[in-house]
Amino acid sequence: MVNIIVEASKYLIIIFFAVYAYLCFSVFSNRKTDEDKAAIFSGQNRLMFFIHFIANVDILIKSENKEIIIFYAYQVILLASILILYRFLYPKASRLVVNNMCMLLVISFIMLSRLSLDKAQKQFFIAVISMIITLFIPFFIHKIKYLKKLTWIYGIGGIFLLAAIAVAGRVSYGAKLSFSIGGISIQPSEFVKIMFVFFVSSMLCQSTELRHLIKTTIMAALHVLFLVISKDLGGALIFFIVYLVMLYVATKRPLYALGGLVSGSFAAVIAYFLFRHVRVRVLAWKDPWAVMKGEGYQITQSLFAIGTGGWFGLGLYQGLPKKIPVVEQDFIFSAISEELGGIFALCLILVCISCFIMFLNIALQMKEQFYKLIALGLGTVYGFQVFLTIGGVTKFIPSTGVTLPLVSYGGSSLFSTLIIFAIIQGLYILRQDEGENNDRSKKEKRKVKRTKRKDEKVRKE
Repeated sequence: MVNIIVEASKYLIIIFFAVYAYLCFSVFSNRKTDEDKAAIFSGQNRLMFFIHFIANVDILIKSENKEIIIFYAYQVILLASILILYRFLYPKASRLVVNNMCMLLVISFIMLSRLSLDKAQKQFFIAVISMIITLFIPFFIHKIKYLKKLTWIYGIGGIFLLAAIAVAGRVSYGAKLSFSIGGISIQPSEFVKIMFVFFVSSMLCQSTELRHLIKTTIMAALHVLFLVISKDLGGALIFFIVYLVMLYVATKRPLYALGGLVSGSFAAVIAYFLFRHVRVRVLAWKDPWAVMKGEGYQITQSLFAIGTGGWFGLGLYQGLPKKIPVVEQDFIFSAISEELGGIFALCLILVCISCFIMFLNIALQMKEQFYKLIALGLGTVYGFQVFLTIGGVTKFIPSTGVTLPLVSYGGSSLFSTLIIFAIIQGLYILRQDEGENNDRSKKEKRKVKRTKRKDEKVRKE
């Protein structure tokens, strides 16, 4: 009977999530009215809570751990609070971004509860603290007008943090990624990504003359250099790509982007010969089956999990995701594919893509160059990180050790991604205000024209 319930619930979860993913894109239609969009967002909320409930029933039945009931109740309170507070405090915020943020958190809590209840509870605690802090960020983005004047604070502050990690960081999987404060592990590069985007945006909105670009490039290169020294090559790659994208959009000169790609390719070759763990990852990517018992063990187990899950998955607790090393962090997408299925995994990718589209949409519609570049930079950070994670676990590219935003286990990654989503909400509200101001100015111009016409008629008479 238990297996029948788990099997039936597996299909319900897939169907509900597929509908949710479809609604993520249907909301972009110009034919939808505000009432239609509100109905779509409410429908997404219901689907999210249905998926959350069904999955936790499965976890309770299979684990027979009554702690799941209390933990589930806490999660519901958190999710409901996020939805209510955003609608109350920021009525102009993007409901799609809020819904997707909550949906990705739901998937994270479900998979982490299945893999390790202790880690799921730690992730939940970090999510609560992070949400309390980030709830104020849209207000500050909307109200503080001198953010673009803090250029060198962003740049020097980021370099200082990365230099501290390079010198005194704790080595993890061959790279210096974090340090501990009071028993809490912090990965500064996750937060420096945001500071880096603000620095580059501030510099490029001031000027795109060659001399100014050289200064910006030197500072960007220092960020990447310290990450390379720390052997955090996944982070270095993200910084590098983000800078190239922002530079190209700000200058509209393909030659700069081409030059950056060529120099980046040379740097990648040098990194291959300098760092052993890079050679190990490339070897595991090229032919993991040849080194299946050694360097290729992680990626082969990941591919086994994805292949075993098929389109519809094995169901929660029916697979063997714990055979994959570091499955809660770098390879959580493989665990999702194995137990919830390929269709669910594809829908997860679609939800991430819809977030990325929203980020770019905001970037395109922002009038002020500084905010436009911030939205573009943060969108690139998010989108490229998703690409690196999923590309690594599916053997599309070598593994980079990057986590899946909002889904993988990791406090710094979770906190920094919630900050990114909060900043995007602040920019979205700014864009809404710009639209309202434009409408008001247009109405005022129309009124002026009407009064002029009336005056002319009176004079003629």
